[in-house]
Amino acid sequence: MAEDLRRSDGPSPIEHYALLSDLRTSALVGRDGSIDWLCLPRFDSPSCFTRLLGDERHGHWRITPTCPVLRVQRRYRDHSLVLETDFHTEYGTVRLVDTMPPHDGSEYDQPCVVRTVEGVTGEVEIRVRWVVRFAYGHSKPWVRTIREREPVLDEYLFALAGPHTVVLRGDRLPRRKEDERAHETTFTVRAGERYSWVMQWSQNPDVPPPPQDPVQQVRESERFWRDWSRRITYNGPHREAVQRSLATLKALTYSPTGGIVAAPTASLPEALDGDRNWDYRYCWLRDATLVLLALDNYGCSAEAAAWRRWLLRSVAGDPADLQIMYGVGGERHLLEWQPDWLPGYEGNTPVRIGNAAYGQLQLDVFGEVMDALHLARERGVTETPDSWALQRGMLKHLETIWDRPDKGLWEVRGPERYFTHSRVMIWVAFDRAVRAVEEDGLPGPVERWRGIRDTVREEVLRHGYDPELGAFTQYYGGKTLDAATLLIPALGFLPGDDERVRGTVYAVEQQLRHGVLVDRYNTHEGTSSVDGLTGREGSFLACSFWLVDALALCGRRPEAERMFEELVGMANDVGLLSEEYDVHSGRFTGNFPQAFSHLALVNSAAVLYGGHTRNEASRRDGRRSKR
Repeated sequence: MAEDLRRSDGPSPIEHYALLSDLRTSALVGRDGSIDWLCLPRFDSPSCFTRLLGDERHGHWRITPTCPVLRVQRRYRDHSLVLETDFHTEYGTVRLVDTMPPHDGSEYDQPCVVRTVEGVTGEVEIRVRWVVRFAYGHSKPWVRTIREREPVLDEYLFALAGPHTVVLRGDRLPRRKEDERAHETTFTVRAGERYSWVMQWSQNPDVPPPPQDPVQQVRESERFWRDWSRRITYNGPHREAVQRSLATLKALTYSPTGGIVAAPTASLPEALDGDRNWDYRYCWLRDATLVLLALDNYGCSAEAAAWRRWLLRSVAGDPADLQIMYGVGGERHLLEWQPDWLPGYEGNTPVRIGNAAYGQLQLDVFGEVMDALHLARERGVTETPDSWALQRGMLKHLETIWDRPDKGLWEVRGPERYFTHSRVMIWVAFDRAVRAVEEDGLPGPVERWRGIRDTVREEVLRHGYDPELGAFTQYYGGKTLDAATLLIPALGFLPGDDERVRGTVYAVEQQLRHGVLVDRYNTHEGTSSVDGLTGREGSFLACSFWLVDALALCGRRPEAERMFEELVGMANDVGLLSEEYDVHSGRFTGNFPQAFSHLALVNSAAVLYGGHTRNEASRRDGRRSKR
């Protein structure tokens, strides 16, 4: 049966997209050959292709056969982010090759997208349609054709609107369609023929970027990813999935600073009939621990060190001003607003740009930062006086606020509560501080820290655990569950074989599990008294991997391995995972691809098949933990 690539002018299913990245920004390419999301020049910049949150009028760049497509096959070349899409038709086969050449360092390099069509067999008519709309689909640029003869013959399309400029060069430039404010061309590609296009962003409209050789750009992109992937040391089961996840984490890294975005997209809905739509193009501090583990475990220590530098730079200042998230450059103000001209992904509104949760009090972040920097020491990253001074400042501030309620891990927009996971992470913060003194010889008021640590532990065991449920609850005094409590053994708060841990795992399986999928918590198909939001959401894929870890740590390894294999099999055809999965529709939901999902995957591989788990001491200089 032919694949109908012309079914709609709206976006494709989320699972149909593949990721391109140059380590400063990224693009999403559908199985229909359309780039539907591209922000320039950074991950969090306004988009120039926004079909993902609207329709074709909001910008896209599509290269696809004009005739019916019988079959689409896609893959990344080796372990790179060079994407190949084969369109099989009754007249022949053409291959679309897409990449964004990485620039692993300077923020001043100009991003570009390279696209090439190659004839494989027969003769296939191709249509190239280029619709640029700056400012999240709102701004129609002035597009003109430029022909220069000096120093060499150069013809290109120049699109300008306010501060936004892009240039398109190619072997067959699309021509303006007067009635549509679009550019399009149609031509036949025969076996052995090749046609290429390069779209470049320019920070100065008066100085257009110079031409680039598309063949060389693809070659350099392959070389970069091939050299990088050779550093990965994992050789266990599901190696392809682990390598693709690590490459995805690298792709979501903003190389000028080392920050990593939670996802490259904004406002993809957590359910296809709800309003839980958020902008994830920012850096969450709690990801630090998982990033350090995931990258460092498998040979990518340079990225782990870069993340620590970003972390220290971003949180520098008054510890009272610590935020849960920052921009990729360490920016603090991530104001949330709604572009009302966008209809949203498949009509799901509101569309949100920015993220108001940056101002929330989430006490677990202190534990995440302390754990991340503790792990950095464990993995051989030398502690500096400035780094330890920053940590002591954070702890001094935490000593004054640790007994307050907060918004919790999931950034609820309901009332503050004493969330069990947050309380456990406060314990983590002081526990890692005590260990820094005892194991690493760093200076600090260890007796005071130890006293608070032990007080918090007793409090969690008394108020966070419900004997009637036989499980840790979402918040003190509540009866609902939270998948975040599955992290208790991984954090070292209790061993995996503790009956309270086993009871929590069993309760989560009974109330939050759907096959191999696990919900964060119960949203009750309506207004949740916990998060203050309406509607439901999909099952959270990271939570599903947390259950894998918990099963393994509490002695149920065969079940954990089976579950891990099924979860790995849920990735799309190019190995990518979204934030959530909607069991009602059988589709990906939430922002995509989601760093948290891929982080959880590689860390589960470490738990099951080798690598250092989150609470495991691993001194590279030969010293061992005293614990």
